[in-house]
Amino acid sequence: MLTALVLLPAAGLFLRVLQENSKQRDNTTLEQQGVEYLTALSTLVSALAESQSSALQGVAAEPASVTAAVSRVQGVDERLGDDLETKTRWADLKDKISKLPKVTGTAEQIFEAHVEVADLTLEMYDLVAENSTLAQDDDNDIWFLQEAVTVRMPESVTAVSRMSDLAAMAAGAKKAQKQLLTVRFGYQALQVQDSVDEVTDSLQEAVDSTNSDTLSGNLVSNLDSFRRGIEAANRGANLGGGAPNASTLVTAQSTLQTALSALSGVVLKEIAGLLDDRMDTLNYKRIEAYGMFGVAVVLIVVATFWTRGRAREVRAALAQQPGEGSRDVSVQSAGSYDSTYGDIPNYGGGRERTGALR
Repeated sequence: MLTALVLLPAAGLFLRVLQENSKQRDNTTLEQQGVEYLTALSTLVSALAESQSSALQGVAAEPASVTAAVSRVQGVDERLGDDLETKTRWADLKDKISKLPKVTGTAEQIFEAHVEVADLTLEMYDLVAENSTLAQDDDNDIWFLQEAVTVRMPESVTAVSRMSDLAAMAAGAKKAQKQLLTVRFGYQALQVQDSVDEVTDSLQEAVDSTNSDTLSGNLVSNLDSFRRGIEAANRGANLGGGAPNASTLVTAQSTLQTALSALSGVVLKEIAGLLDDRMDTLNYKRIEAYGMFGVAVVLIVVATFWTRGRAREVRAALAQQPGEGSRDVSVQSAGSYDSTYGDIPNYGGGRERTGALR
């Protein structure tokens, strides 16, 4: 009973620790899957920006970059789509991407078709971040890194792409349409500026709160390239006044896409490294818990056998010592004293005679 009373609470504590550890390991695995999915999406958002520009220039064929990016996301979705619950959303997005080369009509109609697809791609980022629990991560460095790579950077590149294409469209549009396109252009220009500031803030917060020795150094050069691309786009936008420079914007867009690819790759690699470290720690704690429980069981078993052995020794020792057995014999022989020793009263016989008289 004592063994059970000690072992049951120990087993209950072990199971609780193991359950919490398993939950954390499952969440970490899901986040690692999310990072893998986001890595594939990062190439798609840049490819769709290229597709939009080429379609507005009259190129009907789908760019090779889009074909490669779609194939890459499709492969990841086939493996991870069930766990991340992305299959339905990705199938819809993939179908709309396949229809883009078939879109005809005015430049505005072609542009709107690409805007719809780009917005759905940005929603895919949000979906993966939520379903992989990256968006709910408790560690500040991982949370700020995922915010930068799933929200701020894709929005920046999408806004620059739209800003560049709206500037080209406005240059050849009639007066009434040109005014509308200019307003939309200005809105996208403001979005670009806000996005790059938020990217910088998020990455700075991640650096300030991380224990990683490589995060700061890896981000600096790539973030500078990203910011230079944004600055080039702002110069082409001519936000201080005057008409935007479409050729400058096109160059800035290409530079920015390259910078985004490098920066998002670094950020995702850093997130993956932090998650790998977390998984290693959880695995160590799991092994440690098993080891401590095993030690507890062994100690309890050893203590049980030791106490049982001591109990047998005590019983054997008591059996060899004079005790209740000798006292019983003396009592039983008390009635025979009168026949053996004549001068000792027969108390036993007296009791019997008294009983007879009664």
